[in-house]
Amino acid sequence: MTKPLSGTKASATFIFITLVIEAMGFGIVMPVLPDVIRRLISGEAEVATIYGYFIAVFAALQFLFAPVLGRLSDKYGRRPVLLISLFGTGVDYVFMALAPTLGLLFLGRLISGICGASYTVATAYLADISDDSNRAKNFGLMGAGFGLGFILGPAIGGVVASQGAAYPFLVSAALNLLNFAFGYFVLPESLPKSLRRDFIWSELNPFRSLVVLASMKTVSLLVLAHLLLQLAGQTHPSIWAIYTEARFGWSAAEVGLSLAAVGLLSAFSQGVLTGPLVKRFGERKVGLWGTLGEGLGFIAYGFAATGVVLYGVLFVSSMFWASHPALQSLISRAIPPGKQGELQGALMSLTSLTAVVNPLIMTRIFATTSVAGGAFYLPGAPYYIAGVLALGAFISIWRWEKQHYEAPAAPDKAAVQA
Repeated sequence: MTKPLSGTKASATFIFITLVIEAMGFGIVMPVLPDVIRRLISGEAEVATIYGYFIAVFAALQFLFAPVLGRLSDKYGRRPVLLISLFGTGVDYVFMALAPTLGLLFLGRLISGICGASYTVATAYLADISDDSNRAKNFGLMGAGFGLGFILGPAIGGVVASQGAAYPFLVSAALNLLNFAFGYFVLPESLPKSLRRDFIWSELNPFRSLVVLASMKTVSLLVLAHLLLQLAGQTHPSIWAIYTEARFGWSAAEVGLSLAAVGLLSAFSQGVLTGPLVKRFGERKVGLWGTLGEGLGFIAYGFAATGVVLYGVLFVSSMFWASHPALQSLISRAIPPGKQGELQGALMSLTSLTAVVNPLIMTRIFATTSVAGGAFYLPGAPYYIAGVLALGAFISIWRWEKQHYEAPAAPDKAAVQA
């Protein structure tokens, strides 16, 4: 096994910090973004719709440019692409903090989505500096970095928002620029020129991997369940801020702290509970009944009459979030080892697309149903729809189980013993 080209502790630390800051970048501005939009336009229905556009375009640009930045790093090296992305993101957050019009703010969001797609390059850098002795540890940094960022981002954004709507953007800018400076001095190149590849345009189609899923007939119902569950799950980042502000009168700080709680509960449920639950009940039962629990949880979010009740629903429903890794494991177990890379890439692309589609739909529904005194006042409507989507995922898993197992309990026990 070839020794890693650059296995320094400073390099791994830089990548970890980069992943934390990237995950924070989305969450740190989310609590204050509705207030920023309100500063530039009037009317809560229009604010909700524009808010959805901002979330969707960020996800869309990341989806489209992740393969572009990855291939650029294959040709020119990881270091320059990472540093340019960090510098561009830092400058762009300053630009958004000072943007005097909605059009310029939207332009800034476009640029941040492009630069934010650098997570692909950071992952490639980790692969470059890893060997069999540290690969698992290094890739563990990736999950830990994203998890920590999703917890810290909303909490910091909510707290500093009390100083003004521009401050979360400026804090994010400072973090990116400081990390750029750190990387400029400590980060070596990880990809030697002898291993670099030419830039081939035909390899940049982000939709190409989705064709892979169409060919996997044995897991088509499970893939449908994954799609529906992810589409439902994106409802939280799409409307949580505007929903809690409108329904419970929460401030940006309260929204940020609640999102941090979501991150903590997600880390506990998927990182701590999943293993014991799967060991005790098996992947199929955790995936099946966990999805049912999530569906009912989404409906309960819509019915929550106070913030305290919402927190209670959040705590209880988080116990079912282990359904996500259990479902992904089920899909993976049904596919040959040689196709795992294609499968995981295709599932990631599918997840990215749900992050584009959901905010466009859910914020529009919320804008239509949340106007007090309107013809149809039902502010919980997006969560009711998310519940129906998750229940659709439950039915898909149940149908797959009926097709492939005559005695559902037996394979689970064998899988756990294996």
